Amino acid sequence: MPMDLYYLPGSAPCRAVLLTARALNLNLNLKLVDMHHSDHLKPEFLKMNPQHTVPTLVDDGFPIAESRAIMAYLVNKYSKGNTLYPEEPKARALVDMRLDFDIGTLYQRFADYFYPQVFYGASADKEKLAKVEDALNLLDTFLEGQKYVAGPNLTLADLSIIAGVSSFEASDIDFKKYANVKRWYETVKATAPGYQEANEKGLDLFKALVDRVLKK
Repeated sequence: MPMDLYYLPGSAPCRAVLLTARALNLNLNLKLVDMHHSDHLKPEFLKMNPQHTVPTLVDDGFPIAESRAIMAYLVNKYSKGNTLYPEEPKARALVDMRLDFDIGTLYQRFADYFYPQVFYGASADKEKLAKVEDALNLLDTFLEGQKYVAGPNLTLADLSIIAGVSSFEASDIDFKKYANVKRWYETVKATAPGYQEANEKGLDLFKALVDRVLKK
């Protein structure tokens, strides 16, 4: 049976899971969650995921929340040994470090800076922007002499980070001024399986949402 993925197409974490599924050639039964009508707060959704967040994956009755946990689960169950999430301890630790950097620093700082502007009408905060730029400097440093963020091969870390960094295109953040980040960005766009279908379509929807909200 195909797995159910409860998602929003514009969401960067959801797009990261879609990228992973495409890279593993897995079929997901996509279930749109309409947050404007509080689908995520309905009792049946809260039973699956008390955090009421997307993405949420349900595999044979087993629910999993948090995009990076979902991505790792898909490799561990359906493609064990795949270089997307290597089994060698040091190689996996590097992927895990980059995933933790993404959730705790890079994407988190972007969300802290940009989402209040989009969803709550806040003004741009220069101090928060500086923190985003500091995170991009770190990413640029990690990529020095590296094709991908965790070494020579495409990994889950690249898929998670590019889903978030591509969302920067909807903001005033010029991440392409960082030479290593720009090179890596173009490389992943060209080499991640199904990139256009799994990420760019949702990214276009996110950009359209931002345009509508910020032009009001």
